[in-house]
Amino acid sequence: MTPDTADRPQMSVEDFEELVRRAPREIRNRLEFLGGRLCIRHGPLDVDEFEELAEAAPETVRLEYINGRVEVKAMPDGNHRSIFMWLLRQCMQQRPDLDLVPESGLMAEAYRKGRARTDGTLVPVDHFRGDGEWSAPDGSLMTVEITSHDRDTDRRDRVDKPVGYAGADIPVYLLIDRDHHTVVVHSEPKDGRYRQSRSYPWGATVELPPPVGITLDTERLKDYAD
Repeated sequence: MTPDTADRPQMSVEDFEELVRRAPREIRNRLEFLGGRLCIRHGPLDVDEFEELAEAAPETVRLEYINGRVEVKAMPDGNHRSIFMWLLRQCMQQRPDLDLVPESGLMAEAYRKGRARTDGTLVPVDHFRGDGEWSAPDGSLMTVEITSHDRDTDRRDRVDKPVGYAGADIPVYLLIDRDHHTVVVHSEPKDGRYRQSRSYPWGATVELPPPVGITLDTERLKDYAD
C-alpha cells in the first residue's frame, strides 16, 4: 500500500449522507460511517438486502458484497482507466470474438452468494445481453482487477477476490497490481481456490492460459507507475 492508503476514507461524508437518503427504509437506520468506513449495525445484510442497497446507491458509490460484508469500491483514477484501456486494446486485437466488459456485476463466490464489481470481465461477444445489474459467472473466461490506492485494496483484490472468483469457477483471474508493479495470473480453479498463481514484473511478457489465450506485452504499464 502507499503510505497514506490506510488513512483514506471509503467515501466522502456527502456520499454517505446521499446513500442514507436513498437507502430503503428498513436498511437506512442500520448504516453508519465510522472511521471513514461504511458500517452495518445489527448484524450483516443478506444478499437480497445488499442488492436493494446497491440499486439505491448514487453513481459515485460502488458497492460490493464480499464474504458477507458490504464493501465500497474506489472510483477509478486516470492511471487506472488508462491501464484498463491498454488491456482492452490487447484483448480486442488478439481475441475479436470476445468482449472485455468494464465494471461488470458478477454473482461471485461459492453458491453465488457474493456480488463483485469487476474492473473487467472477458466473455463472448454480447454474453451479458439482457442481464440486469448482476450476472451469473457462467461463460466468463477471465475477471480483471486493477488495484486502487485505497485502504481495502490489499484484502479485497489480493485475498478476497481470488477466493470469490475461484469459487465461481472463473478460469482466470488477472490482477494488475499498481502498488507492487506486478501482473498476477491466477488460474485452474478447484474447490474454491486457484491452484496456479504466477507473478510477473511490469515489462515482462505474460501468457494468459486457456481458455483466454492472450499474450500481454506489459512494457507499457511502466508508463502508469505512480
